[in-house]
Amino acid sequence: MRKITAAVLAVFLVLCGATSATAATGRRVVVYYQTTHNNGSYVSPLGLTEHNTGVTDVIVGAVHLNDGATMTLNDNPPSDPKFAQMWSDLAAMQGKGVHVLAFVGGAAKGSFQRLETQFDTYYPLLRNLIRDHGLSGIDLDVEEQMSNAALNRVIDALRGDFGPNFLITLAPVATELSGGSGLSGLDYDQLYRERGDQISWFNTQFYCGWGSLADTSGYDRIIGHGVVPASKVVAGTVTNPANCSGYVDLPTLKNTVGGLVRKYSDFGGIDGWEYFNSLPGDTGAPWQWAEQIAPTVKG
Repeated sequence: MRKITAAVLAVFLVLCGATSATAATGRRVVVYYQTTHNNGSYVSPLGLTEHNTGVTDVIVGAVHLNDGATMTLNDNPPSDPKFAQMWSDLAAMQGKGVHVLAFVGGAAKGSFQRLETQFDTYYPLLRNLIRDHGLSGIDLDVEEQMSNAALNRVIDALRGDFGPNFLITLAPVATELSGGSGLSGLDYDQLYRERGDQISWFNTQFYCGWGSLADTSGYDRIIGHGVVPASKVVAGTVTNPANCSGYVDLPTLKNTVGGLVRKYSDFGGIDGWEYFNSLPGDTGAPWQWAEQIAPTVKG
């Protein structure tokens, strides 16, 4: 009987350890990579892996769906030769286990209205981009009016085309996940009830006046709202005060993130907007932001 009890206890301890490890490794360190060229010079993301920063996901963009059934990555077609080295570098990072996603939309409006009103014309452009570059996922950054039904259609098509392991993320402002309004007109509570199992996580914007990571209170409001669990709420911050209002210096950010890790064992992680000028390294060593915050995120 003692042997059986000991064996059961051993299994229990292993399972507890595995659960704890899963929670820790599930925390994400996400970097947005929009400025691919700065003052005419290519900005490589490879520093994130060359320096073993702990980054888990890189999100490149912004992808825009334009009039005339065209697509651009910032101001040029994704196939433009100026992006050849970038796509090669991102593929190399995928080879080292980093997920590479593209983000659609953002501050420039129109992409999601086109997906809503001309789905059969514009969705194939998005699907082909994902296939052409073997992307790990897509970040739907809806900052314009869109109906829940139209967004559900996009999510369903992506899941149907790319399967269960494909990452589908969204980028709401923080108030949209705590029961308030935001930039999209979407009902995120309804979205989560209807498609939460298909959404990998939310890159939640706690900046630009929509929230703050100076302390844990904004994140706490989302979890207290009781709809989206902490495992799917990645806390977004700006990495340089030049990028938007709401910059939180690293010592304060580490304190906030440390508090979130202690409060929520399933804390989803952090994302930084954006890579090229992240402090403290700025344009000379932007990878240092991820390197310095990752140990706190991963506990």
